[in-house]
Amino acid sequence: MQAALDRIAAMRESRPGPAELEAALARARKQVEALAATTHVMQVGMPGAIQDGLRETFKPTTRHIAEIRGLMNQVVGRLERLENDLLAERNARVDDLALLVELISSGWRAANERLERIEDTVRPQGATVYKLGHTQAS
Repeated sequence: MQAALDRIAAMRESRPGPAELEAALARARKQVEALAATTHVMQVGMPGAIQDGLRETFKPTTRHIAEIRGLMNQVVGRLERLENDLLAERNARVDDLALLVELISSGWRAANERLERIEDTVRPQGATVYKLGHTQAS
């Protein structure tokens, strides 16, 4: 019983906190800003004629890349929703397991208390009560 409660507590502690999520988001923002700065430096460093030639050459490719980027953003959004749903489902199952363990342990406690009341009722009438699992001395 204690092992199950310890595992449930460990699973609850493994959930990422708001500070960890905020730190990951901040790192992602910094990386996107660094990529944008590098792209800007590359764009500014090219002569205008080369930029125009590249633009004309890769115009169809640019549209395809934009479409792929849009589709990838949709995929990423759906994966994030799936991940959040799975995490919420997992946390709900952990909470359900904790409740189930508590219900089972309280049921056994109630059964033990009931058996003790029965034993206390039977003992004054002269009956001998033998506990299960205990050996009787002869």
